[in-house]
Amino acid sequence: MEEVPVYLFTGFMDSGKTSMILETLIDNGFARELERVLIIACEDGDVEYTDEKLKAAHATLKTFENEEDLTREALQSLEDEIKPDAVFIEYNGTWETGKLFDEDGELFPKGWMILQHLCTVDATNFELYMQNMRVMMQENIFHAEVVIFNRCTDSTNKTKFRSLIKAINRPAQLVYIRTDGSVDDRPEELPYDITKSELDITDADYCVWFEDCMEYPKKYDGKTVKFRALVYNPTTEGKLKPGTFVPGRFAMTCCVEDIQFLGMKAKYADSKNIEHKSWIDITAKVKNEFAKEYHGKGPVLYPVSIEKAEKPEDELVYFN
Repeated sequence: MEEVPVYLFTGFMDSGKTSMILETLIDNGFARELERVLIIACEDGDVEYTDEKLKAAHATLKTFENEEDLTREALQSLEDEIKPDAVFIEYNGTWETGKLFDEDGELFPKGWMILQHLCTVDATNFELYMQNMRVMMQENIFHAEVVIFNRCTDSTNKTKFRSLIKAINRPAQLVYIRTDGSVDDRPEELPYDITKSELDITDADYCVWFEDCMEYPKKYDGKTVKFRALVYNPTTEGKLKPGTFVPGRFAMTCCVEDIQFLGMKAKYADSKNIEHKSWIDITAKVKNEFAKEYHGKGPVLYPVSIEKAEKPEDELVYFN
């Protein structure tokens, strides 16, 4: 049986899912290569799939109003009826996504495979949703290869948005679209001067620096950074290789449940004398090099100086 590519679009209602699907199929000419497209819509937004648009996309529209109706039997029936060359799923942003990624493939008919997962976000209410509906936002974002922020303006805080997304889904690519449909390619503003060879990273800037350095390590190669860190250096055999330790900070995205440790590999000959869970002020040179912990190249710290430090009044750093 030939594989049927499934293109999954997640995001809350009116975030731009329908428009993105129609743009992909019609404006970008995707449908020209296909004879039979199946669109599965799990909610009704402002933009409609008109008969004219469906005809232009070589598409058949099927709707599911209730989450419990989206079953393998229902999808198998559509496979038998339509025999689609490709499937586009506009998923309901309030439904759980776990069953879509079930490794046993219990939901999709044989041959159906998610080829790409895109998440659309309304930039005008993203922060509000993250504060009040964090779990549902994470459901939509967690597996996405691409996160598309629609309705961006000059005041959109792209740096903050990227930090919040990367805290949930580090590999995701981010795209910013303006209200007129054009791509917002303004460079993200960092809270420190990246042109300097030495960077003093404050607690307030730690999350932004960490995510930017992890994503673009070449940009920091050869620079010297200084920050206050909590040491991860357990004495348990096999936890870390001799001559290495991990300085970092515990970071919170929105609430206590999502606290995570953000640390980078450091190579230091005298690492055995760096006490586990101690606080230090570390000054280190950043090198972009291969590390198995990163499954490829990434930022590795080479300490220039390490000084004992007082525990900060607030041990956490924040994505804000």
